[in-house]
Amino acid sequence: MSLDLTAATPEAPTVADDGVWLECIECGETFAPFSAIRYTCDDCDGLLEVRYADPPTFDDFEGRGVWRYAAALPFEMGVSLPEGDTPLHHVPRLEEEIGVERLRVKHEGMNPTGSFKDRGMTVGVRVAKELGVGRLACASTGNTSAALAAYGARGGMPTLVLLPSGKVAAGKIAQAALHDARILEVDGNFDDCLDIVQDLAARGEVYLLNSLNPFRLEGQKTIGLEILEEFHADHGTYPDRIILPVGNAGNTSALYKCFRELVQSGALDVDDVPKLTGVQAEGAAPMVEAIEEGNDEVRRWPDVETIATAIRIGNPVNAPKALPGIRETGGTAVSVTDEAITDAQRALASEGVGVEPASATSIAGLRKLREQGVVDEDEQVVCLTTGHLLKDPDAAFAAGNKPEDVPNDTEAILDHLAE
Repeated sequence: MSLDLTAATPEAPTVADDGVWLECIECGETFAPFSAIRYTCDDCDGLLEVRYADPPTFDDFEGRGVWRYAAALPFEMGVSLPEGDTPLHHVPRLEEEIGVERLRVKHEGMNPTGSFKDRGMTVGVRVAKELGVGRLACASTGNTSAALAAYGARGGMPTLVLLPSGKVAAGKIAQAALHDARILEVDGNFDDCLDIVQDLAARGEVYLLNSLNPFRLEGQKTIGLEILEEFHADHGTYPDRIILPVGNAGNTSALYKCFRELVQSGALDVDDVPKLTGVQAEGAAPMVEAIEEGNDEVRRWPDVETIATAIRIGNPVNAPKALPGIRETGGTAVSVTDEAITDAQRALASEGVGVEPASATSIAGLRKLREQGVVDEDEQVVCLTTGHLLKDPDAAFAAGNKPEDVPNDTEAILDHLAE
């Protein structure tokens, strides 16, 4: 099945379980969803997607949070903390400064462990229980490890995380440690860690819960459902564009899948699908390179560096799903400097929205695209911020105002303030 917006609702193959199955995006081979552990296609090693014989409409949703959207997920309920139902902030001063008709900020840092990763884990850990696996594992730049450790703990399952040594913010390591994950710091970058975890998974040692796992993205697509519902409730229309940070490109893939399924069910017109626009740091921008050069594949960057540690990734595994998502929706991709990221982080903070550096890339990207004339002044835009300010307290301290030493005396403090 091709990854285009006009593809028809698929018919359930004989391997489907209650209208749910896995399908290879490359060769179209289908697989039963829960009969065996499977991350990629047995025949061609292509990426898998979860398919549904009866994609839902907005009328099928009830409740709150991720599991409001159970009709769009493989189960009625997962291993939950709970997650989702995150705010869609108004940022009027930023809206005026950037110069767009409307700007809203979807703050995924308000999930239980402080990032969007919780949405994927509530589904992924539930699938792990369905499959009867033992140890859970992931490679991580920090947020995935924190979420997996918390949801593994909630589900009573042991967790192993591999982190690039010296490259993960302290707040994220602390979360994984407190939730009792076993933490291995690898002498390499994130992509090296992912290579090792994939090897461990292939040997049957662990159950992989990076976004290569297709069930992870099912939970993450609820970001798109929440954005569309809340934006429409507030404004009577859908956003023209959604701008989001890109690391492994899981969210880009997940939101595109969300839109395709809504189009299939008739709940969303093709003309109303938002333009998916990805933003990367200049020091880690393989997706941007592929979009700008018109390539069908992403070239792996062996050396990546940026202050935005959560997206310090040189080989986005979901690129085969994300590239069509950007192109089919009429979106684009752009890279921004670390300085622009920090400026955007400060700008969001001035509106009371506290995010880690990677999250601020969406605002930095919008600023750049507006300056270039790619984003028009009459556009209605949602920027996705993916992680909380306290995920990277060192970066927050470096970006913010510094404490000032004063005497232990009221008059002296007043004099100091007057200066």
